[in-house]
Amino acid sequence: MDFDFETLPKFRGKLLLNAPLAPYTWFRVGGLADALFLPADEDDLADFLKALPADIPVTVLGVGSNTIVRDGGIEGVVIRLMGGYWGKVEAQNSLTVFARAGALDLSVARYAAREGISGLGFLSGIPGSVGGAVRTNAGCYGRELKDVLNQIEGVARSGERIVFQGELVDYGFAQVGFSYRHTDFPDDIIVTGLLLSGDDTADPEILKAEIEAHQTKRAETQPIKDKTGGSTFANPDPPGTPSQRSSWKLIDAAGCRGLRVGGAQVSEKHCNFLINTGDATAADIEALGELVRARVLEHSGVDLRWEIRRIGRIQKS
Repeated sequence: MDFDFETLPKFRGKLLLNAPLAPYTWFRVGGLADALFLPADEDDLADFLKALPADIPVTVLGVGSNTIVRDGGIEGVVIRLMGGYWGKVEAQNSLTVFARAGALDLSVARYAAREGISGLGFLSGIPGSVGGAVRTNAGCYGRELKDVLNQIEGVARSGERIVFQGELVDYGFAQVGFSYRHTDFPDDIIVTGLLLSGDDTADPEILKAEIEAHQTKRAETQPIKDKTGGSTFANPDPPGTPSQRSSWKLIDAAGCRGLRVGGAQVSEKHCNFLINTGDATAADIEALGELVRARVLEHSGVDLRWEIRRIGRIQKS
C-alpha cells in the first residue's frame, strides 16, 4: 500500500508495520497486515481512526477464532481489540454485565456464573470474543446473542462514538437486523463493548457446574486442541428434512470426514470443523471448505453457507 504510516501522530496504543497475522488466528495461517494497530482504549481508537486517511481500509481482528486470514495478507490497517483493557468484564447490577469487545465468550459466561447471573452460560459454547459474536449473532445451546443483548457500543470509521440500543433511537437494534448466524451490523463501525442481560439470579456453584459440564462435552466431541476455527458452516436455514438440519450430518453423508487438501483436513472427530494438521496454508483450508461445499451440494442439494469469515488477499502464484 502506498501510504507512509510513519506520518501518523503518535498514539498510546501500538502501531506495527508489516505485521504477521498467523500468530493471532486459531488456524495459525495467513499473511502480513500492512499495519496492525493495538489501541489502548476507545478514545485511542477514535483518535486513530480520525487521523487515518478515509481511503485506508480498516479490518477488525479479535481473537481470530472464526477467521481465515488469506496468505496474501490484509491491505491497510488491521485493528485488534484483545487482552488487558479490552478483555475486561464488569457487573452493572444483579442481572447485567458489561463486557468489552475483546472479552472471550467463555470468560463472560464464567464471570456471570460467579456473580450468580443465569442465562449467559450458553456463551461458554461459543469460541472467540463477544465483539466478534455481534457480527454473526453467535449462538449455542438454543440461544443467540440477540436474546441477551441490551446495548452495543462502538466507534465509527470516522472516529465517532456510537451506542446502539432499543428501536426508537438514532442507532437502534432495528439497524442491526439479527437473524440466524448473521446480522446487518454496519461494516464501518467497530464494536467496543456490549451490555448483556441475564435471566435471573441463581446459585453460582450450580451455574459454574453447568458451564464446566458444557466444556467437558465440547472437549469430548470437538477438536478443540487442534488448530481450527470453530464450526465451519452454518446449519441450513430454514431447516430441511431431519437429515439436512445439521451441517455435520450433511458433510458426513457426503463422505467428507477426514478429507484433505494439502495440510488441511476435515476433522475425524467432528466433520463441521476444518483443522490445520501442521503445515496448511490459508489457501489449503479455504479450498478444502469449497470442496466440502461442492460435495454436499452434489450429494444432497444443500448449498452450505460459510460461518467462518475469510478475509484478505489471495496470494498470487
